[in-house]
Amino acid sequence: MAEKLKIISLGGLDEIGKNLTVYEYGNDIIVVDCGMGFPDNDMYGIDVVIPDVSYLIRNQSKIRGIFLTHGHEDHIGALPYVLRDIDAPLYCTRMTAGLIELKLEEHGLRSTTDIYTCKAGDVVQAGRFSVEFIHVNHSISDAVAFAIKCPVGVCVHTGDWKIDPTPISGGMIDLARFGELGKQGVLALLCDSTNVERSGFTKSERNVGDSFDSLFNGCTERIIITTFSSNIDRIQQIINVAARYGRKVAVSGRSMENALRVSRELGYMNVPDGVLVDLSQLKTLPKNKICIITTGSQGETMSAMTRIAFSTHRQIEIQPGDRVIMSASAIPGNENAIGAVINELYRKGAEVVNERKLDLHVSGHACQQELSIMHALVQPKFFIPVHGEQRMMKLHAKLAQRMGMSPNNIIISEVGKVIELTKDSARINGTVPSGKVLVDGYGVGDVGSVVLRDRKHLAEDGVIVVVMTLSAESGELLSGPDIVTRGFVYVKESEALLSDLQSLASQVLYDCESRHITDWATIKSSVKGELSSFLYKKTKRNPMILPIIMDV
Repeated sequence: MAEKLKIISLGGLDEIGKNLTVYEYGNDIIVVDCGMGFPDNDMYGIDVVIPDVSYLIRNQSKIRGIFLTHGHEDHIGALPYVLRDIDAPLYCTRMTAGLIELKLEEHGLRSTTDIYTCKAGDVVQAGRFSVEFIHVNHSISDAVAFAIKCPVGVCVHTGDWKIDPTPISGGMIDLARFGELGKQGVLALLCDSTNVERSGFTKSERNVGDSFDSLFNGCTERIIITTFSSNIDRIQQIINVAARYGRKVAVSGRSMENALRVSRELGYMNVPDGVLVDLSQLKTLPKNKICIITTGSQGETMSAMTRIAFSTHRQIEIQPGDRVIMSASAIPGNENAIGAVINELYRKGAEVVNERKLDLHVSGHACQQELSIMHALVQPKFFIPVHGEQRMMKLHAKLAQRMGMSPNNIIISEVGKVIELTKDSARINGTVPSGKVLVDGYGVGDVGSVVLRDRKHLAEDGVIVVVMTLSAESGELLSGPDIVTRGFVYVKESEALLSDLQSLASQVLYDCESRHITDWATIKSSVKGELSSFLYKKTKRNPMILPIIMDV
């Protein structure tokens, strides 16, 4: 019986981020992308979210390589955590490799990981798979799509892409190669769905450069620009226009500094001599000769832009008249944080310019017309929308139908489901372990639903600690109970309530003693139950109650 091609998404479906797709044929597995996601608002204390890769760990011996489409965090961010458990070579373009090396060095994994750099047009043999790198346009240099070939057929995996006829670097997307693959026959297309809700075409990155020019022209104040650190083409345009108007450029933010260093070392950025200066040199320059590029376009708490706005940055302080340019769109969920930063900038007398006023940001993802062109060129037998939330994948499926594809040949999958492909059929058949692994500091996966539930409880209702000292022999109350609260009430304003709690806890302990109850678990449960019931009646609040017994 002929082997089937299995395609399993361990992330990137019903969500934006955490992209990881598994291709499996016989005894060979290749992985496309290994990204992280950002925590939801109720994931208190969580730094990042990564895919559950227990299926890959179980099939470690089959993995022939991890192929990366580009260097954004939602495609490479999980590598430092996944590579602790999986030993596999990485295949990617030079820019992506540079960013990955920096990331792995920080985690002490660089010396144990083989990274092979490839360029558009290269073909890598990985077991029974061959993977061809195809140049695409995106909001980071050196982005590629993959043509993945195995005995069942060819799959085109686009990664993130758009059509930019006037890119800043790297040339236009290789539409001709997608067309050639379509004529030769493509079994399945796995295509980015992020911007499927937008009609028309995505604007060219050069539009942003024109906006920068108009904002620099005639400006006599300092210019501060915040953007995504990974958008090397955007940073290049800022440097170009600053040099044109005789301004020196300083960079603030570790991720921005790292991206700048990697892109310059690899030749993806050209900085004219004398334009780039250290932040410490800004004090010696007049306002109209200064341009600062910072991280923090999303209002992140510890980012450079946020620290500048709230006067906690060690080297930069907002001055009245500063022109602050927000060259990024808000990621859903970040609007309040960004708004707080903008309000603080206005409070300090700065002028804030964002994309509502000018073209200061363009997307790196294809809109409807571009997606239609990709479908028309590739002409796949089967279509699998990826990289999008449910509504995006459903809309992408409708777009494919408008392009002439039968609904029976479109598969909208879910994380963990196994798609089985033959030359003539495609179906979902079974599941593998999948889900979200939470990263908190150095801990990976040690924070589960119970811990999150407790954190949510603490965040919403606070905690009351009841400390009691009992005799080890008789169970008699020797001291206490003492009531300690955090996040529930302010002690000085609620002395009567706390006194009532203390009296009630004492009564519960005396009742337990009179009934000769000496089991600590039962005593704690009784204290917790009575106090919880009392507090809800009194305050309609339900704080976490932690009884603590010490014996003497």
